[in-house]
Amino acid sequence: MADHILIGIVFIVVLGIGAQWLAWVTNLPGILLLLIAGILAGPITGFINPNILMGDLLGPFISVSVGIILFEGGLNLKFSELREIGGAITKLVSIGVMVTMILVSVSSYYLFNLDLELSVLLGAILVVTGPTVIIPLLRQVRPTLQVSNVLKWEGIVIDPIGAMLAVLVFDVIILSSFSEATNVIMLSVGKTLFFGTLAGLAGAWLIYFLLKRYLLPDFLQNPVTLMVVILAFGVAHILKHESGLLATTLMGILLANQKTVSIHHIIDFKQNLRVLLLSSLFILLAAKVDIEELMNALTWDILLFLVILIFIIRPVSVYLSTIGSKLIWREKLFVSLMAPRGVVAISIASLFAIQLVDRGYTEAGQLVPIVLITIIATVAFYGLSANWLARWLDVSKPVARGFLIVGGHTWSREIAFLLKKEGFKVLVADSNRLHINKAEKKGLNTYHGNILSPSAIEEINLDGIGKLLALTPNDEVNSLSVIRFSRIFGSSNVFQLPSNFPDSPEKQEMPKNIRGRTLFDNSMNYGKIEQLFNADSDFKIVEITENMDQQIFKDKFNEQRIPMFLITKAGAATPYTIDNEPTPKSGDKIICLVSPDDK
Repeated sequence: MADHILIGIVFIVVLGIGAQWLAWVTNLPGILLLLIAGILAGPITGFINPNILMGDLLGPFISVSVGIILFEGGLNLKFSELREIGGAITKLVSIGVMVTMILVSVSSYYLFNLDLELSVLLGAILVVTGPTVIIPLLRQVRPTLQVSNVLKWEGIVIDPIGAMLAVLVFDVIILSSFSEATNVIMLSVGKTLFFGTLAGLAGAWLIYFLLKRYLLPDFLQNPVTLMVVILAFGVAHILKHESGLLATTLMGILLANQKTVSIHHIIDFKQNLRVLLLSSLFILLAAKVDIEELMNALTWDILLFLVILIFIIRPVSVYLSTIGSKLIWREKLFVSLMAPRGVVAISIASLFAIQLVDRGYTEAGQLVPIVLITIIATVAFYGLSANWLARWLDVSKPVARGFLIVGGHTWSREIAFLLKKEGFKVLVADSNRLHINKAEKKGLNTYHGNILSPSAIEEINLDGIGKLLALTPNDEVNSLSVIRFSRIFGSSNVFQLPSNFPDSPEKQEMPKNIRGRTLFDNSMNYGKIEQLFNADSDFKIVEITENMDQQIFKDKFNEQRIPMFLITKAGAATPYTIDNEPTPKSGDKIICLVSPDDK
């Protein structure tokens, strides 16, 4: 038995992270691959049985994991984002929630022959979308900033609201008397708001206090933060069921919007933890599926319900919620066709279905298969259609093929000009006004200011840009630039010149984690390139032909042409680095530094 449990845990982690990596490689929806992997490992092959692996711990594990994911989601919410979309968000989580709940309740009442009480409970459960599904899809689709912010805020804030509504309806149902509904509603809502807010405020203040007073060593900051998040969730949840989701969401939002202490390391840690938890949750969810139960529930009625949910209920709720907002029609349409359901919905449905069946509501057993089919169908539909729809409606950001070049001196402007000539978006950043003026005269987009200033990232439009080239003569500025932008572009997409002092012991001992990938060759530092450029060397684009002998080609480049960038026929630009020498193919182009003898 112990070996079986160990194998199951191994499979959960391997399949979860493996599916995420495969999604990145293939550009397929990660959530969809997770569901497929879980179903294959669970009901199809039997390698994973969540009930045996976790038993009674499964429900609490899902609840705590969702709480942590909501905390991480809250860390990404900035009040400044509400200037343009605050009204739309407020209506989506109020008017939109009520419209969705009412229409889902009516549809389920007539299509599934459920009692009115159970129909209303299903309506409350299915108002949630949640960050467990929305955030991964947003990362894949990369919609425009306003659309992304609307969906992000709605998905994170609506989870505790939906959970509160479901608990409220459940409390009313078990009373078996609607005469007491008013008192129950007021008391339940009041308790949820009070205990959730109190626990959230206390948790956020405790983390803030410990960090501000330097009462935690660096190695304990992330573990203690996680401890406080779980503590706040647990206390709130015990005092009032499902109020823990409100507590952790509020904690994240409060910490994200304070300006005194730095929480970047906490955000990085929670992002990694979220990926692990999210992968595990969906593998467990999919592995728990009862195929026979799902097939029995898969009728024309539920297919009609899904069509109504996706194409009528969601668009109506979004339209009514965005009247008078600044969203244009294309943005409204995309938001109205993006509402996948996730882990919170099934965890609430499972919990309440069991309790209601025990209390004699036999029809409550239908809730779980209905919600499961809804999750699978909405994840599949929105996951597969989101990319196409975003491109069709022109609400997606450009593919991040471009370059942010730090340093606007003479030869970096030449590199920027050639990259732009080949169709890549290029932005030159420099604090030297003369450099910026000359770059603008060449038709380049520019940013005048200190790239390391706190406001720089907010001021720079990075749409369509996915790589950083740090080309200044200052090694420290280059290193600080790649450290900062590695959080945005990823460590594999930040590049800097070799050290100007390669023989210095300090430079040789510089840790790799504070440097980007080294460009070109160890000898090709700023001083060397400047020397060659001043000696009449120039940058040139060379097209690779079929009859080029690769060895002669390499020798020629080593002697007379120094390769800088490979531009493939597919439209990707890859810098030459000391850890990667890309192999050119026929039809590709290379930007190289050409000696005077080879011009």
